[in-house]
Amino acid sequence: MTRRHFRFPTLSARLRITGWILLTTTVALVAVSTTARSISQLEIAQSANEAVTQETQEFVRFAETGSNPRTGGPFDTVADLLCQYIHRQSLTTGESLVAIVDDTVVSAEGASTASVEAGTPVSALSLPLREVATASATSGITETSGGALHWARIEVTFGTQNATLVITQATDQAVASLQRSTLAMAWVGLAGLVLTCGIAWLVAGQILKPIRQVQRVAQDISTKDLSGRVPVNGNDDIAAVATTFNLMLDRLQAIHDTQQRFVDDAGHELRTPITIVRGHLELLSEDPAERAATLRLVDSELARMGRIVSDLLVLARSEQPNFVNPAEVELTELMLDIEAKVQVLGDRRWQLVQIAEGEQVLDAQRITQAFLQLATNAVQYTQPGDKIRMGSSLEVDGHGQILRFWIHDSGPGVSQADASHIFERFERGDGHRSGTSPHERAGAGLGLAIVRAIAHAHGGSAWVSSAKGDGARFGIDLPAEFPDPSEPSGEEPVTTPLHVLPSA
Repeated sequence: MTRRHFRFPTLSARLRITGWILLTTTVALVAVSTTARSISQLEIAQSANEAVTQETQEFVRFAETGSNPRTGGPFDTVADLLCQYIHRQSLTTGESLVAIVDDTVVSAEGASTASVEAGTPVSALSLPLREVATASATSGITETSGGALHWARIEVTFGTQNATLVITQATDQAVASLQRSTLAMAWVGLAGLVLTCGIAWLVAGQILKPIRQVQRVAQDISTKDLSGRVPVNGNDDIAAVATTFNLMLDRLQAIHDTQQRFVDDAGHELRTPITIVRGHLELLSEDPAERAATLRLVDSELARMGRIVSDLLVLARSEQPNFVNPAEVELTELMLDIEAKVQVLGDRRWQLVQIAEGEQVLDAQRITQAFLQLATNAVQYTQPGDKIRMGSSLEVDGHGQILRFWIHDSGPGVSQADASHIFERFERGDGHRSGTSPHERAGAGLGLAIVRAIAHAHGGSAWVSSAKGDGARFGIDLPAEFPDPSEPSGEEPVTTPLHVLPSA
């Protein structure tokens, strides 16, 4: 038998917030009302007891005087004593006095004795008064339909005469007033709950507004458009959520742009070699010599495709935060290591003319990669036996101390028009450097773009300077001191733009 799990209907966050606020307010109001009612009831009971006690003490003091206020002499009878006392009292609300002599009422005053006249027998009194008058106890509380009746009995002996004074304090009017107050509080509380519900609904809507905006932006986001952002207002927790969401979208857009750029660049650059390879394979001759030439051409094109893909991957990784891994590097050892590696790039007269000394925090592998790209570029535009100078130095410019790596070839140089964009992707110049068409060169125009990416990743810049007849001088400038990327400063890295230096 399949067990079915009951699921409560899903409520919106706004409704849940309003419901919890309403529930909390209701519980608080009920608790306050109950506590206030209980305290009021205790005060009513205490006040009734005090009134009975006070009245008892007043009668005792009056009786102890033994003097009739009307005649100035002693009282003649106990009935006279009781009647004089009752007639002289100013009774409070709910208070009653009944004087009984020989089971007959001789005097009565108060709300509970409105229908009691002198001469009324005790048996004819109302049930509460009759119970009090005939009780064996001297005080107590009797429950009636209107509320509690607090009472006291005082036995009076006057010579051979015995009498009883009954003092009662009814609480029915106080209880009725309390009930009216409680009902009024209930209506006020109900109105307050309605007002609280409305305010909670509006406030919850305002609090959740950024969340709804996040939801709308998330719904509008597509694989082709990541430009949507959530408006950020204030500096509270909800604004922090919106800010974090926008930062996440920034990272996603950066990754998407990197991937899209990689796909576009790969499609742009690989289309030509693929077409060449396909065309030659389709026309592959059976002649061994022509077949070997075709295979060499195909192999060359495939090797070029491999270099293009590798360069594109490097450029794609350059936009990631872990592209460089800085560490303490001895500059002299780094430059000597670079010199040893460039020797195998071509038959040139390599001259290391300047070496920076000391230690610097940088990624030695990336700097070596950038320098080898510049050296490869220098070999491409020079002839065997030509001189290529290189070096590194610590210098001071307008921005402070910089570490400069440079290489100077003896080729045809770079025109001023090419210098401004030669570090862009797929830029090979207009042919002035080599005197040949750009399509005849082996490179894809990505080497110098990689050099600039490595320089920017270190917080520096790439540059070129050239003069007619004096070759071209390429280099990268790095800050002599820059923060460790593993300890983020909360600020975007400052990237120095490409600049063209005057010839050395």
